[in-house]
Amino acid sequence: MIFDDFTFLAGHFIEQDTYVTKRPQGRDDWLLTFTLEGEGFFNNSGNEQCCKPGDLTLLKPGTPHHYGTRKDQTWQFVWVHFPSLFTETNLLPDTEQLILTIESESIRKRIYQAFIRIMEDSRERGEYWFELCSSSLREILLIMAQKTSKKVDARIEEVLHLLSQQMRHPIRIEDLAQTVGLSPSRLSHLFKASTGYSIIDTLNRMRIQQAVLMLEHTGRSASEVCYDVGFQNYNHFTNQFRKWHGMNPSTFMKERR
Repeated sequence: MIFDDFTFLAGHFIEQDTYVTKRPQGRDDWLLTFTLEGEGFFNNSGNEQCCKPGDLTLLKPGTPHHYGTRKDQTWQFVWVHFPSLFTETNLLPDTEQLILTIESESIRKRIYQAFIRIMEDSRERGEYWFELCSSSLREILLIMAQKTSKKVDARIEEVLHLLSQQMRHPIRIEDLAQTVGLSPSRLSHLFKASTGYSIIDTLNRMRIQQAVLMLEHTGRSASEVCYDVGFQNYNHFTNQFRKWHGMNPSTFMKERR
């Protein structure tokens, strides 16, 4: 099958255990699947690998295709065939077939939403549809590259996501621990061992990083930025700014003028 440099083919399948696809010569494009429910399999040179919910499977161009639904299962998955022009694939392990498990629920949702955008944009073919599909695909590939280059406990990934998502609101370690199924003490220990910082230090560092950008690039005052990034007390904001940036906000603003 001829597959040009500007083609995306994507879909969402729900298949019973009679479903199987065999292409002994493979295809001249890449294939990426994401399992939502049930179980499928990929058979590579006689080595059968199971794919379960949260698994991304990537096949290089020219790799023989032999995949389908596992016995007594229903396999629900989204998929996309895409051309070889995406250099982000070079960031991934150089293997014919890669199966990567995504454990973090928030990242699974992010990947699924990217697949949905690819499906919609490739079908609608509106203005800049190819660029929109490419952007969504690159997001998935970069997430995969991130996962293969640095192994982080999925529960810590989820906490980091929650901290960034809820940065402007009060955070309770007890609530975070309950969300990821750990005790507060166990979460605190695991988080620091994984990141080198405590949960509160990480949250405050996020807030100060954002504050620095806002002071540099907006006309908002330090007191306004203090509350924009989630601090409820200006003195606390000043102390944290000095801790993470080496000076107080007023000195920082004078140096930038």
